[in-house]
Amino acid sequence: MTEEKQSALNRRELISLGLAGAGLSLLPASGAQAAPAKVKTSARIVIAGAGAAGLASASRLAAALDGAKITIIDPRKQHLYQPGYTLVAAGIKPENYPVSTTAEYIPKGVQWVAERVAEIDPEGNRVVTDSGKSFAYDFLFVTTGLVLDYAAIEGMDEGLIGREGIGSIYHSPQGAFATWREMDRFTQKGGVGVFLRPASEMKCAGAPLKYTFLVEDYLSRRGVRGRSQLIYNAHSKALFSVPVVAEKVRMLFQERGVQVNYERSLKSIDPGRRIATFNTTEGTTELQYDFINVIPPMKAPDAVRNSPLPWQEGKWAKDGWMEVDKGTLRHVRYPNVFGVGDIAGVPKGKTAASVKWQVPVAVDHAVAEMAGTTSKSLYTGYTSCPLVTRLGRAMLVEFDYQNNLLPSFPGVIAPLEELWASWVLKTTALKPTYISMLRGQV
Repeated sequence: MTEEKQSALNRRELISLGLAGAGLSLLPASGAQAAPAKVKTSARIVIAGAGAAGLASASRLAAALDGAKITIIDPRKQHLYQPGYTLVAAGIKPENYPVSTTAEYIPKGVQWVAERVAEIDPEGNRVVTDSGKSFAYDFLFVTTGLVLDYAAIEGMDEGLIGREGIGSIYHSPQGAFATWREMDRFTQKGGVGVFLRPASEMKCAGAPLKYTFLVEDYLSRRGVRGRSQLIYNAHSKALFSVPVVAEKVRMLFQERGVQVNYERSLKSIDPGRRIATFNTTEGTTELQYDFINVIPPMKAPDAVRNSPLPWQEGKWAKDGWMEVDKGTLRHVRYPNVFGVGDIAGVPKGKTAASVKWQVPVAVDHAVAEMAGTTSKSLYTGYTSCPLVTRLGRAMLVEFDYQNNLLPSFPGVIAPLEELWASWVLKTTALKPTYISMLRGQV
């Protein structure tokens, strides 16, 4: 490429970035209409969980209602920007990059109970904390998130992360940083890298793929790719739930020499021998590794799983995902209960971008009921995955329940092209937008 053409490309990408950054701040949330004035109500609203979905719900409810008693229950003092974990685990951001405090996002007038939700009783319309305190509600927003089930993998212990060639990008900021140290050691000398995703539902299903791409790029940049083998183990017959994206990833893996095994899920790990055992359609198989990115199965927290709220049958019943209407996020059997964020048993939507579109819909329906009206707002499954494919390049993949691609910036950012602009969105622009979401501003 000539210097003149490269310069023109850089200018176009800078323009794209500027438009994208502005667009992310202004992007409407799912078409839900803001109330023209605050709705007067004495409703008691309990929000179970102060993660992204809980804080965003609290902010929007506080802004929409006058006189409501809003209580958010969660013991976590730290708030964690989980989309940043992959960046920490790739050495792109420092360990504390995802960390802030819960307190700074609690809206004025909202009561924060810093305790764990122990019991949810939708028949009695109450939530009980681990200290035995009981909170009655007229409306309940369940925003508990999910649980990483490391114990489901035989031989795996969370204390192994960052040792014996074991990484795990989902665990925590500390775990992500320990993963970076272990990955850094691996990519200095090369060897066999093993990657995977669980057979359960999971948050941000693109993260295992992007981390595989990043490790491959580090090996190439450090000159040891030729003596390294990378193996990605897909849990199903596809690499991604959206067929066109799955095919694009398959092609990129093929170009970059990443071996793909289908219908494999991690059963056990032997850290001493550095052997990972996978379930397959024909039994089990072992893979030797020098580095492995362990991603555990994920399930609903006990407070939800042990309540009447989960699906009673079907693929979402076993792990306790909430039985909500996929369009309104309202519980199918308990209409004064909403499930928002990772806990919702819907076909897609376990990402921070999904929360941005889910929260306004659920809040709109609850507020409309308090006002004596109805809402037509619907969540159509919008999910966004900034799929990093190498240092400095990413694809901004956005889609819905029907696997339709939904580019926010058509003609500017093509969803299946590896662009510098998409990389900068992921590494720079998305966190401020996320914080604005927590404050109910986008």
